[in-house]
Amino acid sequence: MDQLPIAGAALGAGAAWMAWAVRGRSSAVFGPSVWRGRRDRRAVALTFDDGPSEGTPEILEILARYRVPATFFQCGANVERLPAVARAVSQAGHAIGNHSHTHPLFCFRSRRFIEDDLRRAQEAIETHTGVRPAWFRAPFGARWFGMGPAQRRLNLTGVMWTVIGYDWSLQADDVVARVAGRVSNGAILCLHDGRELRARPDIGATVQAVRRLVPLLLERGYEFRTLSRLLCPTN
Repeated sequence: MDQLPIAGAALGAGAAWMAWAVRGRSSAVFGPSVWRGRRDRRAVALTFDDGPSEGTPEILEILARYRVPATFFQCGANVERLPAVARAVSQAGHAIGNHSHTHPLFCFRSRRFIEDDLRRAQEAIETHTGVRPAWFRAPFGARWFGMGPAQRRLNLTGVMWTVIGYDWSLQADDVVARVAGRVSNGAILCLHDGRELRARPDIGATVQAVRRLVPLLLERGYEFRTLSRLLCPTN
């Protein structure tokens, strides 16, 4: 009889480990991944997922006003839908990362599906912007078996985040409070300039939050860097 609680505890521990392996921000189980930069520099990387969208130009205007660079993790299907907006991101001096082609939940998907989706995004982004991404962020932050080999073949390094704003569900006040209250040296901040693959998504909360967060963090003495410059300061 004593074996039943032991077996249950083992199963629970195994489930907890798998959950961390899939979505833990510091997990590199399914492929190389980073979630923050060095703590000895007062610098942060502002990143955006799910774009480009019709609202992306508003964010670009705010970043241009403060001369702040960011990294945009773009979905290949959105790039194909809005190629001019995708190009505008690159032309404004921002970095572009791979956020998959179709924004799927990769859990339980085949290795072939994962690699094909990442490859399609790489090709779409490069075709329409001239940029071949070096960074990859999985949709929903969920990694899976086969992702590591796909990343290696496509020369992609996985990226999670230090602080996520939940800007798809929170109001701007709450997004600002959440990010500003958790930011620290070397932090990778995650917001969203799209909502998965939706056309004309409402990203008003994100725009308002960015309008307030950028000057707030600048006043606190933080320098904004692209992801590459945050993680590889000599670049």
